[in-house]
Amino acid sequence: MNMKEAKFYSKLNGDKILCETCPRECIIPENKYGFCRAYYNKSGRLYNVLYGEIASLALDPIEKKPLFHFYPGSRILSVGTNGCNLRCQFCQNWELVEGNNPTNKISSEVLLELAKRYDSIGIAFTYNEPTISFEFVYDTFKLFKEQGLKTVLVTNGYINEKPLLNLLPIVDALNIDLKSIKGDFYKKICKGSIEPVKRSIKLSYEQSFVEVTNLITPTLNDTKEEFLELRDFIANISPDIPLHLSRYFPNYKMSIPETPIETLLVAFDIMKEKLNYVYIGNAMIEDKENSYCPNCGNLLVNRIGYSVDIIGITKDVRCSKCNIKVPFIISSSNYLSL
Repeated sequence: MNMKEAKFYSKLNGDKILCETCPRECIIPENKYGFCRAYYNKSGRLYNVLYGEIASLALDPIEKKPLFHFYPGSRILSVGTNGCNLRCQFCQNWELVEGNNPTNKISSEVLLELAKRYDSIGIAFTYNEPTISFEFVYDTFKLFKEQGLKTVLVTNGYINEKPLLNLLPIVDALNIDLKSIKGDFYKKICKGSIEPVKRSIKLSYEQSFVEVTNLITPTLNDTKEEFLELRDFIANISPDIPLHLSRYFPNYKMSIPETPIETLLVAFDIMKEKLNYVYIGNAMIEDKENSYCPNCGNLLVNRIGYSVDIIGITKDVRCSKCNIKVPFIISSSNYLSL
C-alpha cells in the first residue's frame, strides 16, 4: 500500500482527524478510513493510501472524456484508481467505486514516460473520482506541466474550495459532471450535495478550460423545468461552456429504462436557446456531436464517433466563414483544412 500524508486535514480532540479535501469532511478515528476509503488515520496523521495505485490505464481519444473543444482529435493517457466520494445509484464505473478492481503501483515519472512514448498530449485522471487521490494528482500534474504536457481532470466537482484552488493553476482542462441542478437529486441519488459542485464549476471556469456533462435520467432529472434551470445556471457563467447531454442506461443499483431519444432532443433544443455549444452523447444521434459557429452556422468540427475533422476553424481559432473567435484550443497538427 502506497501512502502519502494528506495536504488538507485538521487534528481534533483525541486521535480523531477532520479530512478537509471534500465537502463530506469526514471525522476519521485512528486506524479508520474516510467515506471514500482513500484517506486513512494512522497515528494521528491523515494519509492518502491510493498514492500511485492505478486500477485503469489507457490511451483514449480526448473526446471520450468528453472534451470536444480541448485539442480535438488528440489522444491522452488516461488513468484512474478505486473509490469515490459520492454514491450515485446509476454509476457506470461502480466496480471502481466499490474498490473491487486490483491496482498496480506506478509513479508520476513512469506515467510521464508512457505519455511521451505513445505521443499523448498529456494525462487525464478519470474513470473514478480523481480528487480523492488529490496528492498523487497534484504531484503528477505538476511534473507534466513542468515538461510542457497537458493536464485534464474528469471530476464530479465534489471538492472543497481550498484544495480546488490549490490544484487549478496546474489543470489545463476539466470536464465536470453536473448530475442534476436539484439539491434533492444529489441528496437522494448521489448521497452528496449540489452547492459544492456548482461552486467548482464557477471557480474552474475562472482559471481553466471547462466543459460540463449532464446525464439525463428518466423520471429523476428530465423535466422541462429542470432543463431550463440547468441551462440558465451554465449560461450565467458563460454561454460558451460546452454542455454534453448524456443518455442514461440502467446500471449498478438503478433499473429505470434508458433515456428516450425524444427526451434528449427536447433537452437539446432548450439548452440551445441560451448555450452556444450543446452535444448529445451516448446516443449516436446524427449531427448532435458536431460543432457549429453560433454566429453564422458554419460547420467547425465534424465528428463521427471518435473520428474528428476540424474543417471550419482557422489557425488563430476563428470561424473560417464569419471570423468570430470560437472557444477551442487546437494544435496545428490536428487541422484537416484551414
